[in-house]
Amino acid sequence: MEKLALIAQGWKIRILTFFSIFGPATIVAVADNDANGVATYALAGAQLGYPILFVLLWVTVLLAITQEMGARLTIVTRKGLGDLIREKYGVRYAVPIFITIAVANLILIVVNVVSLKVTASLLGLPVIPLIVVTLVLTYLLVVKGSFTIVQNLVLFSCLLYFAYIYSAFKTSPDWGSALSNLVYPNGVVFDGAYIRNYIITGLAVIGTTITPWGQFFISSFSLDKKIDAMRLRYAQVETYWGAFLTNFFSFFMIVATAATLFLHQLPLISGDQAATAIEPFAGRLASTFFAIGIMNAAFIGIFAIALSTTYAFSEFFGFSRSLDSSFNKSKQFYGLFGIQLVVAGIIGLLPDLDLFSIAIAAQILSSLALPIIFFYLIRFTSSRKVMGEHANSSLQNWIAIFGTFLITCAAVFTVVAVIFGA
Repeated sequence: MEKLALIAQGWKIRILTFFSIFGPATIVAVADNDANGVATYALAGAQLGYPILFVLLWVTVLLAITQEMGARLTIVTRKGLGDLIREKYGVRYAVPIFITIAVANLILIVVNVVSLKVTASLLGLPVIPLIVVTLVLTYLLVVKGSFTIVQNLVLFSCLLYFAYIYSAFKTSPDWGSALSNLVYPNGVVFDGAYIRNYIITGLAVIGTTITPWGQFFISSFSLDKKIDAMRLRYAQVETYWGAFLTNFFSFFMIVATAATLFLHQLPLISGDQAATAIEPFAGRLASTFFAIGIMNAAFIGIFAIALSTTYAFSEFFGFSRSLDSSFNKSKQFYGLFGIQLVVAGIIGLLPDLDLFSIAIAAQILSSLALPIIFFYLIRFTSSRKVMGEHANSSLQNWIAIFGTFLITCAAVFTVVAVIFGA
């Protein structure tokens, strides 16, 4: 009995320790499912059906590996990715990277604001008041709330992603086909046109899941949380959990549109349209839940992406940054966060804004920045001078390099597809 008590006590300590560091990896992974991400997954399911789920499985693995590297780098060095780039390579290298990320992130925030506008109309809510209230509350949350309050509220918002699970089940999908397609693509005619669309859409899924802003967010948020190196193993476990969770929800987004729109060969132009398009097949409540999910994803996207830019700016140029800092101590930090919300709100409220075009523009910029960011990430995490005993193993390096190769291919294909109208 005494031995069992000691074992139980040991597990209790491990569980409490895990939850003490829980947050950064889960938030950034789930925030990858912002409104732009939801649109990509919904379109993927509508255009390609269940076979795109095979790509989703491997994207989960790549996301886990890259997020773990970013978290490990910060926890071991006690510095953010932006700090290390500035210190090792100088401000002249930091400036173009930051400008690219800042512009791409601002466009992504606009996409999320526009998604709020569209889903507000679907749900019969007043558009302008909803957007204004959302942006003001987001700003007050960051400026007035402590790190713990901000983290817990955003984690609570993640629970609303379960709306996609309900919507998927209401579509009565072929679960056997969905699960088998995680292992190998099957159940469709793989002709030339389908394979071409599969490659382009598959690369888009990679690009919307593994993002430049996500790397800076997990690095900086882990630093802001002050996770000790002694708890590195627990933080690594959370990165794997976060990667699983984000694509667990993505799985149901794809299933919902594959079981309805792809099955009945109905075209889909945007992710927001998916909410109304699945209604004839899944019912009004499932459609409403899908729209609520998009609205919640837009809120988390606005918060996380704007905060990512703010963290990166402060790291690249050496300013104070922490959600626990007062406004007077971190005016640049909170000021930049607020400016992004104001600018994105104004642009997002413009009439006749082409959501598809601005989403493509953001994807191009992100695709160009991501391989560069991964070059630095791999270089730092591979260096024993920087990481000591926590440097990448040979296997980790090869996996990371292969992942970067795939991400670079995604970048090239995205740019080529847009330029030549693929």
